Amino acid sequence: MLILRGFLVALVFLIPALLLPEISQDIAQGVTFLAILAAVVVVTEYSAAYPGLIEFRDAKPYNRTRFVLFFVIVVSVTTLQREIMLGTDAANLFTSFAIVLGSVLDFSFSPVALLVSSLPPGLSNEHLVVVQVSAALAYTLSLAGLGIFLVGLALGYWPRRAEIFNVWVNLPNFDPTKGVDIVQRLERDAQINVALGIILPFSLPALLHLSSFLVQPVTLETQLALVWGVSLWAFIPVSLVMRGVAMYRVSQLIRAQRRRVAEAQDAVPLPPQSAYS
Repeated sequence: MLILRGFLVALVFLIPALLLPEISQDIAQGVTFLAILAAVVVVTEYSAAYPGLIEFRDAKPYNRTRFVLFFVIVVSVTTLQREIMLGTDAANLFTSFAIVLGSVLDFSFSPVALLVSSLPPGLSNEHLVVVQVSAALAYTLSLAGLGIFLVGLALGYWPRRAEIFNVWVNLPNFDPTKGVDIVQRLERDAQINVALGIILPFSLPALLHLSSFLVQPVTLETQLALVWGVSLWAFIPVSLVMRGVAMYRVSQLIRAQRRRVAEAQDAVPLPPQSAYS
């Protein structure tokens, strides 16, 4: 199972370089190195006895849901870029669907429109359209994945009721003994994550536009840059929202456990008092 996890993580890194045409050998070697490094990190983290960096590693299927969502986004955006570059007839339906999404989400102050407007001037209209349809496709998939996750959470599929949730193992960077009550801290961190996830799709394009005054502007003109840039732009905000919702769910589990313990203590009859007390 550990080897399979590492292989799937490496595959996500390799798919864009394998499917996209005109990828140079140097870029392919660099991507291969990153894929191997990511696989080693995942295998090492999941095989370790003590938690390290990866959160919710013992609270399946949370991480699997996020991985499948990211995998679908990367593969879909890569496939769209490949079919646009090759111009094959088989891509008419898929490309047309992405174009329709781009038209629907191209309204004032939408995340897709803000991303396109943050690109530096002088780019061709064809490139702007490609960025628009790619961003619309990735953003739609991310929202669909978030909706599926929320529905599963509402139906009680996560966390599983028959399993014990270990806060230390699943939240290794969260110190329950620090600061205020653990439930209050979890709820506060959950609100921060959800707020960041909602704000990022609107603020990140503005930050990219402002950064062009200090560093080289982001153009997303290369195939790999477009795939990874758009995929991460769509996935990171949704991942933050999912993390916030998950932390809030954990806080509710702890609150419910405390309530059950308090009720059990209240139900225990007190010993009879002595006449001399």
